[in-house]
Amino acid sequence: MTQERQVPPSESDSVRRRPTRARWIVSERTGRWAIALRREAGGEGPRLFETRSLPDAWSMLERFPASFLVAELTAAGADALMNRMAQLRQDYPGARIAVVADRALADWEWLCREGGAVWFATSAREVRPIVAVARRHLCLVPPADDFLEGLWDRLPWKPAGER
Repeated sequence: MTQERQVPPSESDSVRRRPTRARWIVSERTGRWAIALRREAGGEGPRLFETRSLPDAWSMLERFPASFLVAELTAAGADALMNRMAQLRQDYPGARIAVVADRALADWEWLCREGGAVWFATSAREVRPIVAVARRHLCLVPPADDFLEGLWDRLPWKPAGER
């Protein structure tokens, strides 16, 4: 059994408190994956931002181009997600993507990984590595230059949608 690197609380706090050009974005229809990711991440963050569609997630990427995106793969939206993943490195070289899917779509794992996914999960119980990769990615993103964005990031309360 391998031992995973645990992020010390001080490192997690630095991810949450410093202004960045990145967000942890979860794009899914139901909220199931976001719940699992929040549960695994615990109270120390980083803050998670939810969208319900790929176009909404890409709108957030336009604003925060070095973000970590967790995108849900569905049978109906597989082509759209694969097309977006193909453009991700070119359009947003600082961004990373992890893909989550229903177990019935497990055969898509290697295609998604080849398309640029840093992780692929088919169970909400398999999100620990996604949280670890997201934390690591967000720690490595340079701080934002925008004073107002930095101020919002340092506020001690969460937005109303995250309570």
